[in-house]
Amino acid sequence: MSIAFATANRVGATDRPIRVMVVDDAVVARSLVTRWVEAEPDMTVAASLRTGRQAVDQLERSAADVVVLDVEMPELDGISALPLLLKKKRDLVVIMASAVTRRGAEVSLRALSLGAADYIPKPVTTREATTSPEFRRELIDKIRILGRSRRGLPRHIAPALVPAEPREIGRRPASAFSPHDHASNKSEAQGYALRPFSSAIPRVLLIGSSTGGPQALAALIEKLPAAIDRAPLLITQHMPPTFTMVLAEHLSRIGGRGAHEAEDGEPVLAGGIYVAPGGKHMRVASDRDGIRIVIGEDAPINFCRPSVDPLFSSAAQVWGASTLAIVLTGMGSDGTKGAGDIVIAGGSVIAQDEASSVVWGMPRSVAQAGLCSAVLSLEDIAPKIIRLFSGART
Repeated sequence: MSIAFATANRVGATDRPIRVMVVDDAVVARSLVTRWVEAEPDMTVAASLRTGRQAVDQLERSAADVVVLDVEMPELDGISALPLLLKKKRDLVVIMASAVTRRGAEVSLRALSLGAADYIPKPVTTREATTSPEFRRELIDKIRILGRSRRGLPRHIAPALVPAEPREIGRRPASAFSPHDHASNKSEAQGYALRPFSSAIPRVLLIGSSTGGPQALAALIEKLPAAIDRAPLLITQHMPPTFTMVLAEHLSRIGGRGAHEAEDGEPVLAGGIYVAPGGKHMRVASDRDGIRIVIGEDAPINFCRPSVDPLFSSAAQVWGASTLAIVLTGMGSDGTKGAGDIVIAGGSVIAQDEASSVVWGMPRSVAQAGLCSAVLSLEDIAPKIIRLFSGART
């Protein structure tokens, strides 16, 4: 098996290409990803390998920044190779590539708990992979953003939704609010403004997350028993089908509550944990019989399905000022429009801070749009939620 290594000094040391190791026993899949990486001007293939054992043995020589690691391989599979790779290089970015199956989902979540930065579901067939621009875009985006993040370079994330000249909005009525407005107390050091929390006690908790979200959700929900008992918790995590089902089961074990994939038409009840099913949007609607889940397969929003925006926007219509939303780690800007609708309705939004986020894309977009009442570390979000549900307003 030939092993190709790229030169490390193609460009200057501070802006050299992201060095990517591709590890997959399927030659077609390996060649395909290798070709995609080499087509990007800011990336280069550090090594193209067949087994996890080769990856561990060649890691130091390759000087890889990112490893795209297949799960099923001979000699040493991906889940066994992962801790060995991270032991050799603690800041290595490992993206697990797994099948869209129950086993693939379970292995991916386990890999995240062992230190993998993210995962990517592989198309079922090689033909699907070669003809899927979505798969290529998602993989390249993950490599670029996670690779640059670990190397301390500027991340290619959504531009801040901040007007060139922030306008005074103070305590204007919600109807006069625009998501692009900024409060008068804008802090140049922080780069975003904070809004007062709603005066209403929350009656629902919403969470939107993407890259790094499964780990963040587990850490957060473990600390939220009191808040979960008092209100429904609705979660949109960017994940494909099957993965969301396994995630819900995982959250049930951690939180001691019955988290499950939401079903169209089911009632939304206090104490319930509802996870948007992969490949579908989750919304809520209210009628004379109560509040119910609405599941739809309409077009992706922000390249995502499920998307955070539909959940946030629909919840704002149902719960108004009693809506509390959390935007956790993730790429892109999904959730910003929905967060704006929540603020317009009088509700409150909290974003995870940069230091504790795997990728500060989604929370950054919401924060810099001036929509947040707090920007907190992951460990500080749960105590804040519990205080808000207890009637505190700060």
